[in-house]
Amino acid sequence: MGHQVIIFDFSAVRGLWEIRVKKHKERQKKEKERLEKSSLEKIKEEWNFMLECREKGIPQSKYLKNGFVDTSMEILDKMEKNSQLRKKRALSDAADKERSKYIFQLSGEHWTEFPDSLKEQTHLKEWHINNTKIQTIPAYIALFQELKVLELSKNQITHLPVEIGCLKKLKELNVSFNNLKSIPPELGNCENLEKLDLSGNLEIMELPFELSNLKQVTFVDVSANKFPSIPICVLRMSSLLWLDMSSNNLKDLPQDIDRLDQLQTLLLHRNRLTYLPQALINMKKLSMLVVSGEELVEMPTAIYESTTGLKLISLKDNRYETIPCQETEEIESERDREKFEKEFMKTYIEDLKERDSVPAYTTKISFSLQL
Repeated sequence: MGHQVIIFDFSAVRGLWEIRVKKHKERQKKEKERLEKSSLEKIKEEWNFMLECREKGIPQSKYLKNGFVDTSMEILDKMEKNSQLRKKRALSDAADKERSKYIFQLSGEHWTEFPDSLKEQTHLKEWHINNTKIQTIPAYIALFQELKVLELSKNQITHLPVEIGCLKKLKELNVSFNNLKSIPPELGNCENLEKLDLSGNLEIMELPFELSNLKQVTFVDVSANKFPSIPICVLRMSSLLWLDMSSNNLKDLPQDIDRLDQLQTLLLHRNRLTYLPQALINMKKLSMLVVSGEELVEMPTAIYESTTGLKLISLKDNRYETIPCQETEEIESERDREKFEKEFMKTYIEDLKERDSVPAYTTKISFSLQL
């Protein structure tokens, strides 16, 4: 015969059951805590942590402190970030090291000619030669068929060799602040050229028509020379975005200047311009136009009313005072002044580009340098 249970109060039975369930859960929780605090469980945790550190290449010195294992996940996160940074740095260093194999650099006034060892390094892609007394570029430059950058600023180079036309991969040519008086027509064969800087040579008056072939050029700087007008070849450079003709002998601009329909920046200050042509209005992409305001008496009204975002800068520019000295000293002084002027204008224009509006005019103080 089975046991008979007479239930007088069902709530009392339910309460008893709940108490038993609660005690059972408490026992489970205590057991779990005991296991977590037990040596075996701690050893297992430390062992797994050490294995993970090994897999990630973390040295023991980073997680062992006085013989005990620090299992803080912050160490893993920190070391992982550091490891990623090291890998990026290593990749960057490796890339720089690989790139440096193709770059030739030379600087210092003690250099009067190129080192003989250079002619054997025809794999080079870049030449960076600055502030030397080198006057001549060797004809063997034609052997450097991989050359992409020819940066020869602030030397004493008197002419460019015709062999420069053999550099079919050349993208940048900078021979600023040298002693050039002319440019060889063969440069027009460098059809991949994108940047041409002839500024600060003081004596260049014209460019050969053959440079019309340079359809990839986006940047031309011929400032601080003696150009009486914008060269015809420049007007045929259909991809031109930046043209600096400042500090020349310009008296007027060509009526077909709007052929440069991609031009964005046009620098014409420190010339002898008395008017600006109507054609400028047709240059829809022109966003920066810098002129000198002393002699400028005529300007299209539409330029002031432009809705294309054109920034017109009319500089009120004090003329340089001439310091009596020997002819060679005058030339060097003028060259230094042009360098100073160029750095000033570069900073000034970059600042203007970031502004929403521009000043109506700027009085720029010019310095006379006594060497």
